[in-house]
Formats: sequence, C-alpha cells, structure tokens
Amino acid sequence: MRKEVVVAAALTATATVVVAAALLRQWKRKKQRQWRETQKILRKFARDCATPVPKLWLVSNALDSDMKAFLASSGTITTLNMLVSYVASLPSGDEEGFYYGVNLRGTNFLILCARLGGKNKPISDLFREEIPIPSNLMAATSKELFDFVAVELGKFISEHPDGQADSAEENKLGCIVSCPVDQAVVSHQTAIKWKSFSADSKVGKKLVSDFNQALEEHGVNLRVYAIQVDDTVGNLAGGRYYNKESVAAVTLAMGTDAAYVEPADAALQWHGPSPKLGEMVISTQWGDFSSPHLPITIFDTCLDAESSNPGRRRFEKLISGMYLGEIVRRVLLKMAQETALFGDHVPSKLMTPYQLSSPDMAAMHQDASDDREIVGEKLTKVFGITSTSPRVREVVSEVCDIIAERGARLAGAGILGIIKKLGRIENKKSVVTVEGGLYEHYRVFRNYLNSSVWEMLGNDLSDNVVIEHSHGGSGTGALFLAASQMDMQNDDPDLDNDNVDPDSDNNDPDHDPDPDADT
Repeated sequence: MRKEVVVAAALTATATVVVAAALLRQWKRKKQRQWRETQKILRKFARDCATPVPKLWLVSNALDSDMKAFLASSGTITTLNMLVSYVASLPSGDEEGFYYGVNLRGTNFLILCARLGGKNKPISDLFREEIPIPSNLMAATSKELFDFVAVELGKFISEHPDGQADSAEENKLGCIVSCPVDQAVVSHQTAIKWKSFSADSKVGKKLVSDFNQALEEHGVNLRVYAIQVDDTVGNLAGGRYYNKESVAAVTLAMGTDAAYVEPADAALQWHGPSPKLGEMVISTQWGDFSSPHLPITIFDTCLDAESSNPGRRRFEKLISGMYLGEIVRRVLLKMAQETALFGDHVPSKLMTPYQLSSPDMAAMHQDASDDREIVGEKLTKVFGITSTSPRVREVVSEVCDIIAERGARLAGAGILGIIKKLGRIENKKSVVTVEGGLYEHYRVFRNYLNSSVWEMLGNDLSDNVVIEHSHGGSGTGALFLAASQMDMQNDDPDLDNDNVDPDSDNNDPDHDPDPDADT
C-alpha cells in the first residue's frame, strides 16, 4: 500500500511538472508573439515616418509653391497665411549703443538689455529677467498691462543702467509681442487680441503711443523705437546684425515659425508702405503648411482630430516641441494595449494626453548608458512604469528616434523650401538663424536637421546654406530691432515708430501658442 502511495505521488509530481512546463512554454510563446507584434508596429511606424531625400524635396517644392502662390495673390488656394512685417530696416552690423528690450509673451514677459559694439562685434553686458504677468492683468487693457511693464522696467533699469550714457539721454527700447497675439497684422480700427489675455486698445501707432505714455508717466527714461509682433522676425534681425548673408530665421521650440527677407516687389499682395531698403521681412506662418507629401501616420491623424484646432497647424504638429512627446506617448500606448509592452495592465498615466514633454523625450532618446537607465527612470517618473527590461527601454528609445528624426528632417526641408523660393540654392550663400529650446537643447534633433540639409544639397551645394544658432538667446531680437529702427529714424525723422501696417486687414484668428517658448 505504501508503495502505491509513493507511485501515485510521483505520478502527480510528474504531471505537475509537465503541466508547469507546458504553461511555461505557452507563456514564452505568448511573449514571443507579443514581442513580434511590438516589432511589427515599430517597423511599420518607421516606414510611415520615413523621410528619404526625394520625399524631402517634394516637401520643399510644395512649400516653395505655396509661398509663391500666396504672394502672387492669384486666387490659388494655399495652406499658408503669411504675414508681412513692416520692419523699416534690418541691422547692418554697424549699430552701437546700449539697448533695452521687452518680449511680451502669453503669461510672462522678458526684460533684457545689452550693448552692441558695432562692426559685427558680439553683444556684451547682456542681462535678462523673466517676470510673470499677475492673474488680475490677464483680462486687462493694454494701458494697464503697459503700466505694469513700465514699473518693472524701471526696477530693471535701476539694476542695469547704461554706464556710458548721459543721464539725460533717452534710452532705446525694442518691444516684441510674441505669437500669443491672434492678429499679428492689425489695423488701427481693430482691438488687439491676445491668446492668454485681452487688451482692448487700438494697435499700431496707438500701441506704441500707449507704451511710451506709460513709460513717461512712471518716470522711466525709455522710448519705444521698435515694436514687432513676431519673435522669429527679431531672430532674423539678430542674424542680420552678425552676417549680411542672413536671409531667414526659424524658431523650433514649443511652437514653430520661419521668417525670411523678400524683395519688396515680389510681394504683390501687400499694399502698405514700401520698405525703405527695397526688402521686407515676411513671417511664413509655416506651422499651417500642409502637403500630401508630408509623412503623416495614423497617430498624427488622431492627434490632429483630438486637438483644439483640427486640420490646422499640420506642419507644426510634426516638428514642434509641443507635439513630439505626445506622438511618442500615442505609439507607446498602442504597443501597451496591443502587445503588453509594459505588462498585462496598461499604465493609467500612459493614457493621459500630453503627459510626456519634449525635454523628457530628449533625455530618453539621448540616453547612452548600456541598459538605458535614464529611459527607465523617465518611464517611472512620467508614466509610473516601475519595471522594464533593457530591450523594452530600447524600443522606447527607438520610437523617440523615429519621431525626432522625422521632425528634424522635415524642418530642414522647410528651410530649403524658403531658400529655393529666394533662388539662392545654387549660386549664393545663405545663412539661416535657428532659435528655440528644441534646436538648442535637443542635440540629436539638431544633428538630424543639419544632416538633412547636407544630404539634400549634396557635396557640391552643401556649403551654400549655413545653419547657425541664434546669437544672444531668446528675446535679444528686440534689442537688434530697436538699434536698426533708431538708426533708420536718425536718417529719416519722419519715419513712423511702429512696424505694423496700418492698412492691412490680414489676420490669423487661430494662431497657436508662442513658438519661442522653451521646450
């Protein structure tokens, strides 16, 4: 009897082992199948996002065609709504003196000052301070806003005076209203509209007058010499100060835009005052650019459909810092739901839109450690995913790489579209200034952008287009604009202070957040 019991126990144990082995094999097959599905999703996504040189040229040509069609005002429907900037002149590089600048943003403003040395010397004595706008001013009039700015400017000047100036001499101020403005080109009869706050005063000359009046009332020894509603135009002014071959500027940050110098007679649509120097600066508003040649995936389509502006800003949604991390999140969510990439349960935070910022994405992408330890740390911090294998972290890094490469290469194609529009690719050197945290801090993104331009141009033409990081950082464009406009007024005292066309009725009612906000 005892022997029979022993035999039965042995058989039971053997059966248990067999069943366990079978379950283990089944579990392994399931994991292998899931992993193959993960790789399948990854490979398809990479194919859909591919940007070979021929496709990039199709994108460049499409942008070039849209720009030409819009300027010709031929009735051709385009995706662009470009805005002229009636900057009377761009810097020559000879400007000298100590200047102050203000960069008004959606919820804060930047005050800065610096000395220009002339003769293409770098700026010096640069100081900057970022000041939040109080909540009670978010719905204020422009007078109330300028009163607040004037008080803060007075404090800033007392801390950073122009040590070489006569105390009675009036200091020079440039002001940039970054793209929270809904109507970037407005008339005297239109109240200025802000994305994050509203101001009900008239604009153009009245805006300059209000600002100067606030400065005078608060005893601030400043006068507004330039006011501009596009920070990218300010970046272009900075580029021109250092290099006369600077013809365009690009902002790559939370949002994106590009501005370039156009011969005045080429802009047939504009009927305002002609620029003094036969050229005008135009903001392309290229975030709205769209083309069938853009490599748009199902993830991009869903993001666009669920956004606050479906069908708009398609180019921006592919290349700007606001959206890159969100596309990564959507791809990882699909993998989590369909292939259990992060385990049997989908992490709840992974289902939260815009949970992943572009700086966190960049940190994961640029993680060079053997086991992608930073990727693991970011997954835990951002999504609450506490346990991942090295190969899972590698997949996350690859998703980041695909999205960053696509965005950067499309930005490069956009740059060459502008240069092609100017007819400068084959026979002239062109310098393009790039500003923004996405370009400045995301090294791999920056490298992909530069390499796309080189690949598209080839060895024979690659030296004709030079990509440079902006000089002085965010906000300094206001200083360069103030310097160039003051020099122009010294030559022509009847020149208006404001650089807003008083007769234009062009507007952009759905403009997106400040393209120069850091990523």
